[in-house]
Amino acid sequence: MRNTEALEQLVDALRCLPGIGPKSALRMAYHLLQHDRKGASQLATSIANAIELVGHCSHCNNFSEEVICSLCSSKERDPTILCVIEMPSDLMMLEQTHSYNGMYFILMGKLSPLDGIGPKDIHLDRLLKRLDAGIIKEVILANNFTVSGDATAHYVTELLKSRGIKLSRIARGLPMGGEIEYIDSGTLAQAMIERKTIKD
Repeated sequence: MRNTEALEQLVDALRCLPGIGPKSALRMAYHLLQHDRKGASQLATSIANAIELVGHCSHCNNFSEEVICSLCSSKERDPTILCVIEMPSDLMMLEQTHSYNGMYFILMGKLSPLDGIGPKDIHLDRLLKRLDAGIIKEVILANNFTVSGDATAHYVTELLKSRGIKLSRIARGLPMGGEIEYIDSGTLAQAMIERKTIKD
C-alpha cells in the first residue's frame, strides 16, 4: 500500500537524522501522527525557530543566538588559552570537569578524506583568524583519539607550528578509577608510552 505524499515527505525528512533508516523513520512518523500531533507541531516549530535563530559564535564557532556567545564574552575566562575541540558536545563534557577555564574553538567535525571532509570543512580559516589577534599564548588540542581525530590534531599541529604559540594535546591513558586488569591493551600501551616523570 502506497503512503500519502505528505506522509512520504515526513518519512524522508526524518531519515536525515543520524542512525534513522526507512523503517525507524516510518515508525516515528506513524507515532507522531497517531499519538502525538501536538508534540509533532511543537517539534516542527522548534526546528524552524532553531534554523532561523541559531548561528555560530564569531569567536569559538559554537552554536549561539548571539554574535559572541556568553562563554566567549565572559570576563572570568582566561583569554590566552584556547582549547580546540571537535564538537559542541565535547565542550559540554570539558566544562563539567571544572578543570579548564580558558577559551574554546569548535571545529564542528574532523578531517576525513574518505567522507570528503577536508581542512576547509572544519573551519580552520576561522581558527587562524582567531590566532591572528595575538591574544592566544597556548593552544590545547582536545581531539578524539581516533584515526580521524589523530589526523586532525596532526594537521592542526603542522599548521600552527611556526606561529610561536605553545601547543599541547590532552593526555590519554588509564581512566580515573580504572584497574589495569580490565583495561584494553591499546589504552594500557598508550598509558605506558605517555608516562610522566615523578618529580622529587
